[in-house]
Amino acid sequence: MSQLTNNLPPLSLYIHLPWCVLKCPYCDFNSHQADRFTQDGKLPEQAYLKQLLADLDADLPYVAGRTIQTAFIGGGTPSLMSADFYYHLMDALRDKLSWADNAEITMEANPGTFEQEKFRHFRQAGINRLSIGIQSFQPNLLKTLGRIHNREEAIQAVDKSRLAGFNNINLDLMHGLPDQSLEMAMDDLSLAIQLNPEHLSWYQLTIEPNTEFYRRPPTLPEDNTLWGIQDAGQAKLDKHGYSQYEVSANAKANQQARHNVNYWRFGDYLGIGAGAHGKLTLSNGQIFRTRKTRHPNHYLNTLPEALVIKEAIEQEDRPLEFMMNRLRLFEAFDLQEYQRYCDQSLPESLIKACETAVKKGFLHEKDWQQRRIQTTEKGKLFLNELLELFLP
Repeated sequence: MSQLTNNLPPLSLYIHLPWCVLKCPYCDFNSHQADRFTQDGKLPEQAYLKQLLADLDADLPYVAGRTIQTAFIGGGTPSLMSADFYYHLMDALRDKLSWADNAEITMEANPGTFEQEKFRHFRQAGINRLSIGIQSFQPNLLKTLGRIHNREEAIQAVDKSRLAGFNNINLDLMHGLPDQSLEMAMDDLSLAIQLNPEHLSWYQLTIEPNTEFYRRPPTLPEDNTLWGIQDAGQAKLDKHGYSQYEVSANAKANQQARHNVNYWRFGDYLGIGAGAHGKLTLSNGQIFRTRKTRHPNHYLNTLPEALVIKEAIEQEDRPLEFMMNRLRLFEAFDLQEYQRYCDQSLPESLIKACETAVKKGFLHEKDWQQRRIQTTEKGKLFLNELLELFLP
């Protein structure tokens, strides 16, 4: 009998809202310009809500009696939707699912969509954490990134969030932006810290396929500038009490993004909405990833049972899949976690890869002697090379 029968991983919920005011040139997420889908200036909220709930109904057997620990409403720009949409959505989710008493429920929001009264209603509906997409405070960089807000609106967004009742806020901030200097990057980070969020996602711009930046690449900073930004920025974050607990995430004490931590610990999550991804474990030990049809119109006009594509995570691929997620977190962990989440004994290949990683200085030898994994500073810097050791 599977080890997982009575010990399934923790379960989260991801909800995707696919519409944005404009498509940013760096964005490779499943987002679509809203005005191409509106009728009389309104998005098809009721139709999308109905399909979201039908999508969830089709996935309910995978819940297997678990409570939802966290939820994340991403996009797109979820804050484009009305307060009524979220009142009805959250009521329905409470009816259909069992929730942990302290469930973390996050919504992504862009500063250009902030109306304080609207966000007060979001908070009353049950959303208790905001992730605000600032990216930069500098006018020239905001224009280059295709953002619809300015510096003042970004600052006001945080103030309005507090007044609306949110006491758990993440700011998304990017660095390594086109023609960005070390001084510009530090100015952005200093202002973000002054705004005193509980969490800061601070990550380097990467050029992804199927984006405008990929088709017309901008001039990015030289490598030595990027290294300088990373080193100076992390020192500044540490000095102000924002500990780096994940590759691109920093938080005050006990304010880590619990939803993302569940991803990286190889927990389970349902994914509903156009283009949403999920990862699920069955009581027989099968693990698979899901993704829903991407285009909003196709999503709205497809029977729920036909929305999903499933891809099994085979036994031989689990060491890489697990480590690729788990090593994003810088906390130490016991290898027994692998046996719990992957439903198999420790493969010899995984043990050998860990031994090689210790010899290369990527993992702490003292922890490994106790069959615990702890990434060294070198391992953090050469994470891709470390992960390659776990390839099947």
